[in-house]
Amino acid sequence: MPKPFHLTEVPHLIDAVERKQRFGHDGAVIWLTGLSASGKSTLAMGLEGRLLALGYACYTLDGDNLRHGLNADLGFSPKDRAENIRRVGEVAALFADAGLICITAFISPYRSDREAARVAARRVGFHEIHVAADLATCEARDPKGLYRRARAGELPDFTGISAPYEEPLAPDLAVNTASESMDESLAKLVEYVTRRLPHRRLQPAST
Repeated sequence: MPKPFHLTEVPHLIDAVERKQRFGHDGAVIWLTGLSASGKSTLAMGLEGRLLALGYACYTLDGDNLRHGLNADLGFSPKDRAENIRRVGEVAALFADAGLICITAFISPYRSDREAARVAARRVGFHEIHVAADLATCEARDPKGLYRRARAGELPDFTGISAPYEEPLAPDLAVNTASESMDESLAKLVEYVTRRLPHRRLQPAST
């Protein structure tokens, strides 16, 4: 869609280098994708807590939370799902551009939508994390009773049952909460983020 001719981007006076000096680390988007009940929200909130304790500036955008506000007008059709992820991708990129680590927890079932989120975050780092619990495990957990309702035909277009989930082909990191504990998966996430986005206060002093 072409931009209206009367719109002009206003440049910020603060650049990425200054923001990194302020926060001690680069801004980035940590994008958790996976089936419902795979553990995305648990891992995202756990990661946020661990990173904050280490001195990182971060914030989590969770799928259910945003559907109560920013995306309350959207349903679950393919078109609405795409718009849901488009909005989240743009917001997450803004958080990262501000210098924060933005963690997102969204099913985001379509590869094309996740790729669009990556493009939105092109000026910062984008890290696709596959929370790779299989359908049988997620359905057995079913903490909200959503799979049961989907099987009964009460929830149309439900990912994994009546709508597809396109697994990442080459995620930056995959954790499997079906074969490992949440603590083990969380430890892998923390190690990944602190290695890829080192905090200057955590680095050994040069001699």
